[in-house]
Amino acid sequence: MAWVQSVERREGKGRLQPSQVVAFVKVFDAEDSTPVVQIDTLGSEERKNPGKQSQTLQFGKESAKQLFDILKQTYNF
Repeated sequence: MAWVQSVERREGKGRLQPSQVVAFVKVFDAEDSTPVVQIDTLGSEERKNPGKQSQTLQFGKESAKQLFDILKQTYNF
């Protein structure tokens, strides 16, 4: 599990990952009533334990805005 402090665009090449997973999004309030967006993924069918929670990322307002800005710029939202 990771709390994402910031999101920065990095130039470079990448490659499409061969496995596909479904992401689940939860929205809840932290103890101080700050909204948190949490994205969970489950292990792919190729993993030893398919369907087991694999990764969790949590975003606060600032990091979510940074991600939103990158998505907006990339996909012309």
